[in-house]
Amino acid sequence: MRIFDLISLLDPEVVPRKSKVHLATWNGRDDPLQVYLRGEFNDWQCWQGRRNFERPYVISLINLSAPHRWLFAGVHASSGSSWQAEIKVHRYALLERPGCAELNGRLIVRFERPGRQAYLNSENWSDQMELDSILQERLKIAEFQGFKSVNLEKHQLDAIVRQGIDSWRAALSSVAGVYLISDTETGKLYVGSATGEGGIWQRWVQYSLSGHGGNQELMSLLLEKGDERAKKFRFSILEIADTHTSQMEIVRRESHWKSVLLTRGHGLNAN
Repeated sequence: MRIFDLISLLDPEVVPRKSKVHLATWNGRDDPLQVYLRGEFNDWQCWQGRRNFERPYVISLINLSAPHRWLFAGVHASSGSSWQAEIKVHRYALLERPGCAELNGRLIVRFERPGRQAYLNSENWSDQMELDSILQERLKIAEFQGFKSVNLEKHQLDAIVRQGIDSWRAALSSVAGVYLISDTETGKLYVGSATGEGGIWQRWVQYSLSGHGGNQELMSLLLEKGDERAKKFRFSILEIADTHTSQMEIVRRESHWKSVLLTRGHGLNAN
C-alpha cells in the first residue's frame, strides 16, 4: 500500500501535488530521530536554510537505521515563512494536521532515497513510498546504537520490550554479560549477570515485566516502596560475552564488578 493512499483516506486535502516530502537525515550536527524522541522535531524542521516548504503541506519522514526505512513524523500545514536576517535562515510556520496525527511516530515507510535529496515534490515519488509497518504505539526509543551506549530508563526498557524493537532484541539476545541497575533516587547500584540462550534480552524482559526480575534485594525494595519505585531504575551494560561463555566465568566477572562498585556493602546486592 502506498502511504499517500493511506494519508488521503485520513486527510483528503493532503494530495501529492500539494505536498513536499521532507526526508530528515543527519545534517552534520543533529540526528533528527533523537530530536524527535526529545519532542522537538517540529520546531527543529521549521528552521530552513532555503525556501524548502513552499507548498501547502509537508510530509515529514525521519531516517531509521534499517535500510530504506523512514519514520512518519506527521503531516504539517505550512502557512509561509519569515526571513531571520541575523542568522540567515527561514522560519516556517508549521502546524500538524490532526487527521494523520494517530500515525505520527507509528507508521514506518519503505522508500529508497534518490541520492542525497532531502526535499522532494511528492507527486514524483509517491508511487515509491510504501507502507512497511505500523507500530502499536508511538516510537519512544531509538534503534540500538551499540552496547557502550546503553543507558535506559525503566519506561524506555518497557517500550522496547512492548514494541519488540528488532535491533534491540537482536543485539541483547546475542550476548551474555554483566549489567548494572541504578536506583536514581538513592544512587544505589545493583550488579547482575545473564548467561545462556536469550542472553541479556531474556533477563531484561523479566525486569520489564516484574520490576525486580526475581532479585531478593530489589523485591524487598519494591515491597517497601511500591511497584512504582521501579520507574526510578536505569539499565546499562558493564561488559558483554559470547552466549556460550560458561556460567562460572560470567559469575566470576559479576563478582569482580560487585567488588569494584561496592554493591554488596553499599548497594543493592545481597551477596
